[in-house]
Amino acid sequence: MFNFNLSASFNVLRLLFKPSICLPHHIVPTFGDLPIPLDKVLQKDGRTVQIKAVVLDKDDCFAYPDETKVYEPYKEHFQALKKAYPGRRLLIVSNTAGATSWDPKLLHAADVEHETGVAVLAHSVKKPGCGDEIMEYFKKHPETGVTHPSQIAVVGDRLMTDMMLANMMGGWGFWVKEGVIPLAKKSIFSRMDHRLASLLLARGYQPPEPRSPFEE
Repeated sequence: MFNFNLSASFNVLRLLFKPSICLPHHIVPTFGDLPIPLDKVLQKDGRTVQIKAVVLDKDDCFAYPDETKVYEPYKEHFQALKKAYPGRRLLIVSNTAGATSWDPKLLHAADVEHETGVAVLAHSVKKPGCGDEIMEYFKKHPETGVTHPSQIAVVGDRLMTDMMLANMMGGWGFWVKEGVIPLAKKSIFSRMDHRLASLLLARGYQPPEPRSPFEE
């Protein structure tokens, strides 16, 4: 099956002009360290932030790649996140489960939904380019209260997909730095993320600040 991520490959060119778009607004060691509610760590320096929904990566974030169950040590924290963002306010967006180029019949997505009790987005464009599809989902579910990207937090373990998605769509990025897989066993792309983050932060780069709906 052809699973090349054209979205990530194309959008990585944006980094040449604006490296900061791959940086997170907040970093946690693991999924189990994620603050709940998420906006409490963003409320500083006079900033007013209201996170109404969370877009959650799956692979190496709260689950092992290709698995459908929540990693055992994170199950309690996962349930706490579901309680804080109930129903459609929590959405799994994965480049495997729900990505139609990888999961064309959405069988993996269905299994993940069954195991987690959380909706999985069916999307035709892989991260980081599926921001429009995410916003369309929340538009179809007005009960979430989401009317603007600045009300969304994206949680994931990859800078080039999850954090770029957050910044490109105008949301907040929460980087799960360690993930489920030990760093030594991660892919070369994941290890590159760690080096890139260190380099950019050391040079003073900061992620773009999401604009509130009142600023537009």
